[in-house]
Amino acid sequence: MTDPLYKKEILRLAGDACGAGHLQGPHVSGAAHNPACGDKVSVELALDADGQVTAMAHDTKACVLAQASASILGNALKGASRDDVEDLANAVGMMLGANAVPPDAPFDAYSAFEGVVEHRNRRQCVLLPINAVLNAFENSEDAKPGGVRPQP
Repeated sequence: MTDPLYKKEILRLAGDACGAGHLQGPHVSGAAHNPACGDKVSVELALDADGQVTAMAHDTKACVLAQASASILGNALKGASRDDVEDLANAVGMMLGANAVPPDAPFDAYSAFEGVVEHRNRRQCVLLPINAVLNAFENSEDAKPGGVRPQP
């Protein structure tokens, strides 16, 4: 397949489906939906007392681009804080909008999406799982005054 939108690395990431499924007793969950195409991603997070991710699971009913992005998060999100995920969203958004450099490790696998730069309407597909994680962090802040619920 020579289409840069669906190159081998993206298909491999989607097929790996790292983090697909559910957590036993997640602390918080979030979701994101792209009404333009119907893609839906829901995530479950376990967080430590400092608000860092200790585990992540996702249920991704979406195109291969969103599946690959969710798989990257499933593999690399452990230890990330809300600020880290906001930085990731900004870095991926810039990369997709201006063909800028991909994010640093552990999120450097987003470099596989370089072909999405030419397909403006597909950028949201890549960002959808990140937005679901940000929604989960927003929900965690709503869970109790002053922050997140610590991991038992």
